[in-house]
Amino acid sequence: MDRREFLVSAVAGTIAAGLAATASADGFYPQPVDQSLFKNVNRAKDPNKKTPLEMSHAPLIKAPASVKAGEPFEVTVQVGEKMHGMAEVHWIEYISLSFGNAPAGKLALEPKGYMLPHATFLVTVPKEAAPKGMLTLVAEQRCNLHGLWESTLDIKVV
Repeated sequence: MDRREFLVSAVAGTIAAGLAATASADGFYPQPVDQSLFKNVNRAKDPNKKTPLEMSHAPLIKAPASVKAGEPFEVTVQVGEKMHGMAEVHWIEYISLSFGNAPAGKLALEPKGYMLPHATFLVTVPKEAAPKGMLTLVAEQRCNLHGLWESTLDIKVV
């Protein structure tokens, strides 16, 4: 294959891949899908006045307000204040927890319909992870119809 053939085939492949990606984004779904929810990380705009979508999708983090460095403690992440169901056509794919940008744990879920999605993580914060005595817990969950959702909670580390 000479250089010209290679460049023509590479450009044609790139165009075909782009068209295929566009076609799949506008696919046919059993439930309506708001594609704009998949463009960014979704967060509750006003934590004191959540919309029904935010109430059922923004992760709710339950953790002690203050923890001791090096000692284990529990963090529970619940999907929404109004628990999200797990139907075959509308379900939560995973729940994850991070200390700021450092991953702490992740739970993959199946659309079985028998549970309300939440995860309890037993974690330990090393002193060096919170040099200023504070740490931000970041919880994420991904809904197959409503995209990626994130919430944060600041805790004190002594």
